Amino acid sequence: MVRCSNNLVGILNIVTLLLSIPIIGGGIWLSKQANTECERFLEKPVIAIGVFILLVSLAGIIGSCCRVTWLLWVYLLVMFLLILLLFCFTIFAFVVTNKGAGETISGRGYKEYRFGDYSNWLQKRVDKHWNRIHSCLQDSKICDTLIQESNTKADDFFKKHLSALQSGCCKPSNDCNFQYVSPTNWTRSSTSSTTNPDCATWSNESNLLCYGCQSCKAGLLDNIKSDWKRVAVLNIIFLVFLIIVYSIGCCAFRNNREDNAWKRYP
Repeated sequence: MVRCSNNLVGILNIVTLLLSIPIIGGGIWLSKQANTECERFLEKPVIAIGVFILLVSLAGIIGSCCRVTWLLWVYLLVMFLLILLLFCFTIFAFVVTNKGAGETISGRGYKEYRFGDYSNWLQKRVDKHWNRIHSCLQDSKICDTLIQESNTKADDFFKKHLSALQSGCCKPSNDCNFQYVSPTNWTRSSTSSTTNPDCATWSNESNLLCYGCQSCKAGLLDNIKSDWKRVAVLNIIFLVFLIIVYSIGCCAFRNNREDNAWKRYP
């Protein structure tokens, strides 16, 4: 007798199996098209995630539809570990992103970002991989828009809304008191400050700017903080879905054991 829970597990895993194919394809495409360090860094994790989803889906389909009890047990074990991992990551994401925010500056449309305001754990991770991240930020050309707006007047620029990365990487810190020439061109004066190390790091060269500044790292961390919070919210939704699938899988596993018992004792 065909059991409803077995069918549901099979259908859900067929869907995830189909979803894994474009993920793997995307990873292979990245490996062929990669021109930057950032793109090369992404290709292996994308392919690994796709293969993992593919294998888990196959285990779920074969275990539930073909009544292979041991394979369904492996599937449920992996699902349980995934639920546990996602739950821990979600809690961790909320904890490490609870600290740090942009500082509002009077008369400015943008905020200033300070590296030391953010989670120590995130700071250490960014410092450890900064050379690679630095290269990725330069390749992404996040400052190109500001470079092209070279005729923007000072008052218009100061009212402009900038992203965290643009504020941290494309202009000098407000602490420096540099004189404005254009969005990415500033000159030092007698009133310029040297207390902030970013002031000495700043360069008007378009390929340097403030990519090596602590404020650039802070802008990146503010982006990470926002992204992780969004991911954490999505994780909660995904966790509910996984728990439902896991519960149905447990019913299918029980059905398999009952069927095997009936076959053993006709």
